[in-house]
Amino acid sequence: MERALTVLQVSLYHPTPGLVTFAKVPLRLQHDTSRLLVGRGQDAHIQLQLPQLSRHHLSLEPYLEKGSNLLAFCLKVLSRKSCVWVNGLPLRYLEQVPLSAVNRISFSGIQMVVRRDGGSSLETFVCYFHFSSSPLIYRPKAQETDEWENVLKKETPPVSGEATRDLLGSPQGSSHTQTAVPSQALEEQQK
Repeated sequence: MERALTVLQVSLYHPTPGLVTFAKVPLRLQHDTSRLLVGRGQDAHIQLQLPQLSRHHLSLEPYLEKGSNLLAFCLKVLSRKSCVWVNGLPLRYLEQVPLSAVNRISFSGIQMVVRRDGGSSLETFVCYFHFSSSPLIYRPKAQETDEWENVLKKETPPVSGEATRDLLGSPQGSSHTQTAVPSQALEEQQK
């Protein structure tokens, strides 16, 4: 008796004209339960044609949850140089997160929506790829960045025993510690 495969429906979007970015992505990919590599490398299972991507940018890793006989997946970031956003959560190098039934993933301008349909096979799963001509994820552009935010953590000492005011106008004395002040705001405060 053949067991039903777990199916990942993967929708992809990138703003480049045409489908050059996804030229080497198959329409269907059947895979065993080893990790599924995404990146620009020749050995990536999902090979994306973008020079800013790492050879192995991220992986989708199947596993069995305790007490379950269905495949579950986690996403693991393999790139040292950029951030991957999964359902609004930023992940850095070697961080991972379990995937739910529907997941919104973005990295290096690529938007990917992964939908998981359960199956009973524990040896293989199949991915179907769809390419979108319009964005899949709508959110403010400032939320996604590939650079660490320039944040200065500094303890502000009181000025000759007097209470000073923080950036929001609240009084702060010797017991108040100001942390995570953006450097531009700190420079303006010190002028």
